[in-house]
Amino acid sequence: MRTETGHATHRFVEYDSLRRRVWILGQRCHHGATGAVVVAGACLGMIVPRRGARSLLAVAVTGGALMAHDWKDHSVWFERGYGSQP
Repeated sequence: MRTETGHATHRFVEYDSLRRRVWILGQRCHHGATGAVVVAGACLGMIVPRRGARSLLAVAVTGGALMAHDWKDHSVWFERGYGSQP
């Protein structure tokens, strides 16, 4: 979106109901990229010795499943802005 001054404006969260896509601060959210962030967080949490490591393992597996499901689009997971996706 552009305003009259020519600056791009983005809502915090935008949703395209036709294509079922979500953008946060103008960045497309792929579930594969979300899975990568979830796995990284779970791995960091497992480094700290404490109870609940088993539940973090389940979180890491879930994140891995998100990444595997969306692997065909991995080249555009972290593409800036609206990207080249149709």
